[in-house]
Amino acid sequence: MIDLRSDTTTQPSAGMRSQMASAPVGDDVFGDDPSVNALQQRVASLAGKGSALLLPSGTQSNLVALLAHCQRGEEYLVGQDYHTYLYEAGGAAVFGSIQPQPIPVSTDGSLNLELVRSRIKPDDPHFAMTRLLVLENTHNGKVLGLDYMAHAAEFARRHGLALHLDGARVFNAATELGVDVKEIVRHVDSVSICFSKGLGAPIGSLLCGSGPFIAAAKRWRKMAGGGLRQAGVLAAAIDYALDHHVDRLRSDHAHAKRLAQAMCEIDAITLISSQTNMVFIELPDEDVGVQLGQFLAERGVKVLGGKRMRLVTHLDISAADTETVITLFREYFAS
Repeated sequence: MIDLRSDTTTQPSAGMRSQMASAPVGDDVFGDDPSVNALQQRVASLAGKGSALLLPSGTQSNLVALLAHCQRGEEYLVGQDYHTYLYEAGGAAVFGSIQPQPIPVSTDGSLNLELVRSRIKPDDPHFAMTRLLVLENTHNGKVLGLDYMAHAAEFARRHGLALHLDGARVFNAATELGVDVKEIVRHVDSVSICFSKGLGAPIGSLLCGSGPFIAAAKRWRKMAGGGLRQAGVLAAAIDYALDHHVDRLRSDHAHAKRLAQAMCEIDAITLISSQTNMVFIELPDEDVGVQLGQFLAERGVKVLGGKRMRLVTHLDISAADTETVITLFREYFAS
């Protein structure tokens, strides 16, 4: 099966499974799992932050970050299409009584900072207090550049806001820009990095920030049910991913570019965007999308969407798989 639905569908390799099986472990709630402790130090250093915390998922990592930054009745500014607003079940509002202020996302995945400024609430008892700006890099595969990240951080400081980055796919962003991850996140107060997407671990995200911030986040993690015991088996998978799966992200990006090129050659398909490992296309109508999805599924290819379709490359998609998908798209539209 060729699965283009998401880069979350990857399978742990034999080498990763072996490293997980042999990992030294302890009780991480007590802070004595050596594999987790070493991984947290490693990722904090990669991000250029003082500390890091292992959590089960990117959703919980972002939730814990929002809870650590904001108090009840306060507000965070966020893109209305960003994961932390649209796809995390309203956790900050439900669990933290934190008000989101959604802001339209620009076509390049960024937020217009002048528009953000207009949404910052005055210090008035009628309004929630604006405390935090949240960005996402990458967003729908689109990379926020270094200049924008620096400008957004300066903007946040000028307006007395903390800055959190949902960096679920920040290694894809770093690969596309040709820089270390720390160059992207150097100006943010906190960043959530997910390792179960392009890097291919079966589970796990790390939240990075200052020592005091991570200490507060650890308390929220416990409250949210994220305290784990012998979590070194998960840390070992992430260590393996860092050792073996970072440089190969370039292949995912190359396969996505090849898909995008081929999609542009099919008259019935409109290419919406293609950057890093994601290709977004639009089909003539919803029925075509459904029928195409069925056609592909019957031939061993899984896709996500209807009229608007997302194709995501990852470590389980080879160059040969990419050509197979292209051939099937051509075959469907030729008929």
